[in-house]
Amino acid sequence: MEITYHGHSVISVITNDGTRLLFDPFITGNSLTDLKARDVKADYLLITHGHNDHIGDMISIAKKNDATIIAIPEIVHLATKNGVEKTHAMNIGGSFEFPFGRVKMVFSQHSSGYELGKEMLYMGEPAGFVLEIEGKTIYHAGDTAYFSDMALLSEDFEIEVAFLPIGDNFTMGLKDAAKASRTIQAKKVVPIHYNTFPVIKQNPNEFVALLPEGIGQVMAVGETLTVD
Repeated sequence: MEITYHGHSVISVITNDGTRLLFDPFITGNSLTDLKARDVKADYLLITHGHNDHIGDMISIAKKNDATIIAIPEIVHLATKNGVEKTHAMNIGGSFEFPFGRVKMVFSQHSSGYELGKEMLYMGEPAGFVLEIEGKTIYHAGDTAYFSDMALLSEDFEIEVAFLPIGDNFTMGLKDAAKASRTIQAKKVVPIHYNTFPVIKQNPNEFVALLPEGIGQVMAVGETLTVD
């Protein structure tokens, strides 16, 4: 499969059979991304939580592609209210076998609200996703603080690639993200959720330097990682 980083927390996955997955499609307003929302091709959208910089262009992309949104029930409700026809609601601790592989929704220590005009809509619990596809396991942590139960991930899964936020202020910073890396014991760790805004400005190479050699990998925007 091919995994591509598109800036902030936007990750796309193309499986060997051509299924296209997209995490947290914050494209419009994302100064770092290489994507244009109108050109995105996706079969499934996986949304970790309800903040605007993660929901992003979810509704327009889902409608244009007839894509299925996988998310917590409150986000699914927002999508269906806005005319999205294909959704799959999940909750923390649950897993489901999709045609492309198994998805487990896992805990994240964060918050989740969607700004709509002057209102802040409650969007349920934040989450991360563990995907088991073609014999490989991918972990997208969403936005999160470090928490000790991350150790359960290394007990239950052999994670090939993990995507961890490092921006600090709203999520883990460099040191806590490095601690999380040691806890989950992924073979490869890619930093995300940094440098999009001044308040989350970080040097990802400093994060990689905190990890054992060969574990951390800074992906440039548009760069693709092949996982066989």
